[in-house]
Amino acid sequence: MAHLSEAFRLSGKDYLREWRISGSFIVALAAVLGPMMVLFGLKFGVIGSMVDELVHDPRNREVLSQGSGRYDLPWIEKMAQRPDVAFIVPRTRRIAADMQLASKVSNKIINVELIPSGAGDPLLEGLGALPSGANQIVLSELAAQKLMVKSGDTIDGSIARMFRGKAERQHLDLKVVVVAPAALFNREAAFVAVDLLQAVEDFRDGHRVASLGWDGVEAPGERIYPGFRLYAKTLDDVAALQKEMIAQGFQVRTRAEDIAVVKDMDRNLTLVFWVIAVIGLAGFALSLGASLLANVDRKRRELSVLRLVGFHTGDIILFPVLQSVFTGLVGWFLASGIFFGVSFVINKLFADQLAEGQSVCRLLPEHFIVALVLTIAAAVIAAMLGGLRASRIEPSEGLRDI
Repeated sequence: MAHLSEAFRLSGKDYLREWRISGSFIVALAAVLGPMMVLFGLKFGVIGSMVDELVHDPRNREVLSQGSGRYDLPWIEKMAQRPDVAFIVPRTRRIAADMQLASKVSNKIINVELIPSGAGDPLLEGLGALPSGANQIVLSELAAQKLMVKSGDTIDGSIARMFRGKAERQHLDLKVVVVAPAALFNREAAFVAVDLLQAVEDFRDGHRVASLGWDGVEAPGERIYPGFRLYAKTLDDVAALQKEMIAQGFQVRTRAEDIAVVKDMDRNLTLVFWVIAVIGLAGFALSLGASLLANVDRKRRELSVLRLVGFHTGDIILFPVLQSVFTGLVGWFLASGIFFGVSFVINKLFADQLAEGQSVCRLLPEHFIVALVLTIAAAVIAAMLGGLRASRIEPSEGLRDI
């Protein structure tokens, strides 16, 4: 251990004494590593933001049913059990899925689209409340503004029909459990439980709705739904679900192509980055290795004297290795400083075009750690050339030069 600590001290003193050469190595490393960190920061910032937006926006995981299909409740329940399906509810006919809303504080009566929802709805995730039963709704922000209402208010909902040659209208008190921000849904709409959606359709079809006391004829047979709201579990599940449902003869639409474009960009840019990184680090390692090799040849007499005074072969090998580690460590610090300076300028230039919390150029702490490990590894590998040459120096060489 004494020899190791002495080798560390002597190599450090020698490194500082030849500060011009050491500084050249450090600057050369920073000149290679700094731009690579900026390049990866741009790739991670731009593509990472796009991927984050895809992941966190549930609309990108939605599988939209097209046209008018025929889906029964057992099929809906079977789909809900699939591991690649996060949420699914049936839709009634769109022509029957609307309602007029009015409030006591506004003179406007608006017609809103009724959207089926329920527990686990990804679009309403994080709002803190979901519609339950036939007397609760989640109102879109645009609709809430026109009605001048907020969460907790009660509004009047009404639907009309022609039944047995007579116009009829039913009213229903609806509690606004929460208002959905415009970022989630920017149309006049209300998210409702499937129970209310079915009741509205039944009423318009002239069927009796016993739970709400609405008169009509008995609904015939099992209910068939023309569509559904479905969200895949992950982005990777979207394309697979779309392919499978099309194979079953269903018409669906997704954002699978947009997801594929972003993933292709991520994969291709990652490949380009690693090609550049490997070329850059390999070039630096060869340059550093050649320089350390020349440095060992220049100091053969000094190293042989160390062998004479009791230093082992391993201790001598440590000299170029330790000096290369010093170069890698200080060069990494300088490259990190270059990255922070350049990334600050880049992000400042694009600040007006970014959403809050977004960055064009950014790296995570683990990225800096990976860069440090790769840099030290490349430096140590390069030092092996000099270490191998140093291990062959005989103690007698020091005596011949005295």
